[in-house]
Amino acid sequence: MDFNYQTICHHNLLKDLPKRNEEVIVRRFGLKGERETLESIGRAYDITRERVRQIQDQGLRELVEKADTPLCRNVFQYFSRYLKASGSLKREDILLSQLGGDKFQNHVFFLLTLGGSFYRFPETEKLYAFWAIDKNSINIAQKATNSFLQELKKKKQPLASSIPLSYVEISKEILKGPEGLYGLKEWPEVNPKGIKDKAYLVFKKEEKPLHFTEVATLINNSSLFNSPKTVISQTVHNELIKDQRFVLVGRGLYALKEWGYAPGVIKEVIARTLKEARHPLAKEEVVDKVLQQRQVKPNTILLNLQNKKYFLKNSQGKYFIRKT
Repeated sequence: MDFNYQTICHHNLLKDLPKRNEEVIVRRFGLKGERETLESIGRAYDITRERVRQIQDQGLRELVEKADTPLCRNVFQYFSRYLKASGSLKREDILLSQLGGDKFQNHVFFLLTLGGSFYRFPETEKLYAFWAIDKNSINIAQKATNSFLQELKKKKQPLASSIPLSYVEISKEILKGPEGLYGLKEWPEVNPKGIKDKAYLVFKKEEKPLHFTEVATLINNSSLFNSPKTVISQTVHNELIKDQRFVLVGRGLYALKEWGYAPGVIKEVIARTLKEARHPLAKEEVVDKVLQQRQVKPNTILLNLQNKKYFLKNSQGKYFIRKT
């Protein structure tokens, strides 16, 4: 339903209000520009902020009575239906944007203030400001978001929302990720910061080792990130080297450490393989186990295995770590 909020505010409501009351309300609610503080308006009129508040409140009391008309009641009913369809509450910036568009958000805020049956809950440390049609909405929303938060922390992975979208939107602790799932705001899966986190998401999606040039291409071509600048492959390489979440498993190839890949050069992987085996291994066994960790040629492994400074061979031709 379309309403001319500007006409309703200025022609139907403010038109016959005493001049000073009208000017203060217009400036306070930003009906002809930006919203102004009590202090700034007080300086303009050379009166105290408390006097400005008194003038504002006096004008609002008159406007509440003037708003008892069929047209205004239709507007308020429209707002109520919108909020009911949103789970009885809506985050303020989203609500104002969806109802008022780019030009009339302040007018919608003003009309909500006059509606009488709408409740505004200010921003807190954990919640964004929101509007509701039930005074108990904040308790219901907090209970629901806390339950979903515990579910996310327990499963430690992004999930589809198990609570109404409007409840998730008001939470400062829960964010919607690039793939449409929800998680904690500090998780890179839902709130990627920089190339490293974007690369991490690429690996999670592809589920296999990737060359750093492939990673750069996938980041640049993904619609999930909307990167304003083209990511350079060498930059990706440099970022992956420095981040412990990634392991170099071949020439320019990286994998995620969480997949079971351990860091280190080939001789370190061989040493770890022999140590974990707890007994000497044949060269074929060593090669097979190392190839599970690294994508290199078998000869590269054999060449490192011949380094007598680190590895020795027993009488059965099996290899073990040289004790230092």
